[in-house]
Amino acid sequence: MIATTYTTVNTDQNSSVGGVQNVSMNKNVPMLFGSMVFNDEVMRQRLPREVYKSLTKTIATGKAIDPAIADVVANAMKDWAIEKGATHFTHWFQPLTGVTAEKHDAFIAPVPGDKVVMEFNGKELIRGESDASSFPSGGLRATFEARGYTAWDPASYAFVKDGTLFIPTAFCSYTGEALDTKTPLLRSMHAISEQALRIIRLFGDTTTKRVITTVGAEQEYFLINKEYFDKRKDLVYCGRTLFGAPAPKGQEMDDHYFGPLKPKVAAFMAELDMELWKLGINAKTKHNEAAPSQHELAPLYVTTNMAVDQNLIIMEYMKIIARRHGMECLLAEKPYAGMNGSGKHNNWSLSTDKGKNLLDPGKTPEENAQFLLILAAVVRAVDEYQDLLRLSVASAGNDHRLGSNEAPPAIISMFIGEELEAIVNSIIDGTVYHKAGASHMNLGIPTVPVFRKDTTDRNRTSPFAFTGNKFEFRSLGAAQNIAMPNIVLNTAVAEVFRDMADRLEAAEDFGAAVAEIIKETLTAHKRIIFDGNGYADEWTKEAKKRGLSNLKTTVDACACLTDKKSVELFERHGVLSEVELKSRREILYENYAKVLNIEAQTMIVMASRQIIPGVEAYIDLLARAAKGKMDVLGTVECASMERDIISKLSKLNSKAYNGVAALRAADAEATAAGNAQKSAALFRDKVIPAMNALRAAVDEMETMVASDCWPLPTYGEMTYKQ
Repeated sequence: MIATTYTTVNTDQNSSVGGVQNVSMNKNVPMLFGSMVFNDEVMRQRLPREVYKSLTKTIATGKAIDPAIADVVANAMKDWAIEKGATHFTHWFQPLTGVTAEKHDAFIAPVPGDKVVMEFNGKELIRGESDASSFPSGGLRATFEARGYTAWDPASYAFVKDGTLFIPTAFCSYTGEALDTKTPLLRSMHAISEQALRIIRLFGDTTTKRVITTVGAEQEYFLINKEYFDKRKDLVYCGRTLFGAPAPKGQEMDDHYFGPLKPKVAAFMAELDMELWKLGINAKTKHNEAAPSQHELAPLYVTTNMAVDQNLIIMEYMKIIARRHGMECLLAEKPYAGMNGSGKHNNWSLSTDKGKNLLDPGKTPEENAQFLLILAAVVRAVDEYQDLLRLSVASAGNDHRLGSNEAPPAIISMFIGEELEAIVNSIIDGTVYHKAGASHMNLGIPTVPVFRKDTTDRNRTSPFAFTGNKFEFRSLGAAQNIAMPNIVLNTAVAEVFRDMADRLEAAEDFGAAVAEIIKETLTAHKRIIFDGNGYADEWTKEAKKRGLSNLKTTVDACACLTDKKSVELFERHGVLSEVELKSRREILYENYAKVLNIEAQTMIVMASRQIIPGVEAYIDLLARAAKGKMDVLGTVECASMERDIISKLSKLNSKAYNGVAALRAADAEATAAGNAQKSAALFRDKVIPAMNALRAAVDEMETMVASDCWPLPTYGEMTYKQ
């Protein structure tokens, strides 16, 4: 039995400082880790040998599961789950809402004598049924076409949470179209494995049976005291602030980044680690991020489909556990204007089923032809499908973040580092590469050891950076499901592998053909490689000269999803059909419009019912104070300060009042548009400017109204009082 107690939080504001009570934590982490997961170790112990071998073969190779073993696996899974306290099971899936869905069924089955037994069979494990018309479908399903299916994904481990056995599944319509993110993700993983195997076979690898994409998704987030969260309708309804003047101190002193953890935050992080470890999630690194009240959690790498599942669990647990500690977790991409936004860094790599990292350049990358060919393939994939990569991270929230406060710009480019760029240039120019000698760092302090420097610096402004043995796609928004960026990346690289493999398999001189393809590819696609400042205006001009796209908003990016090039890409590899792509484009437009409609309506409510009346009450207070002064002192001049403030506030409040009317009209026009694309464009072109105008008036008034009369918690309170 594992004894585990957590630091508890007392949310009574009259209690001790910080409301934190320290409680000892007795935890055996290795024993705790994965204890709620039906993982390989559990399967080995509980399944008959032949059943275990069959199931693990399915997981390892991606081949179809043998239906004959389903009942045995289901029974073992049920017995294990009941021992862990489960009474129900659910097919856990990822509809096109950006979050997960679950329907819980009890294990109970009736038997004679008004009794029940606990049962779970192979049919229930393999297939479930869900209402397919109540989730976004982009026109694939009408209300009367309700049937949909969930199908077990044996490559993602089942787990027990909150008394329920969670079974990761794919989700499709009655007519077979994918209605989720997992189905095309698994298809893309199969596609890249199939094409990557062709490449490594040509280099003499005859034992690898599968190539696996792995991902480690770093997660940024904000924490806010629940008392402040509850007082702001914009945070409650939208997850981000729609009004708010800057605090006197933001992040300009750089003192929050990697700073000491506050006790309340440390307690939250400690419990989060423990809960994630139980579910087999390798939560490795935690620290304060750049903005006040911003933090980050970084897990270790796992297979991509599991990384997607685990990131969704991480986000869910962050919210649940924050509330236990008297806080709310904000996952919006830009919860506070003028400060860092929150993103996800999608660290993507390729490995064989033997554990060899295909993106490891080795000690002599200039001589590693296989690595250079794969590097060239990724460079070409990113260049040729840059629009799709931008689209894969598009959302109304992420539009606020990209290109500001450490988020990469909307222009997709690659950073490969000084050493690799020098090698690339030598290949393109046909010159001999001269490797720089090992460089060491000597700080001139006798007690500090001399250590070897890395061969390259980092570039935090690059959307897609090579960081040693992986690529870090930094453009993802904090709240998004990471499946789509990996679907695009996997499929785009698979397409380039396919083309390269076709040429190499037909070549008479393999070595010469490899060298030719590497040089040809890098020469043709060098434009995507950029090692400078992605925030600089000069880069925008330079990117335009290079022919790189600059899709600044989600609406700008959506169209590329269904152009001929994209449809051919996804259909060729069986990842998404044209019908499925069109449905997703429709959903993107709809979601963009819905998010902005909710934000516009929230601004209207807050301004009309809280801010404008609150300012009027303050004006009335000043007017009475002015009258009192004049009654006592007998001169108009004695109340000049009040009169000046009243005059300025009255003009601004009238501006806000008119701004509400303008926003209401713009929102009504956009909502009434004839189709999703037109509606989204109107929200971008008319509603957002109206929102910005209203906010400008309100934020200026906030700086003039007495703090005890302002109806909303301020940026300073929300970001500095944890």
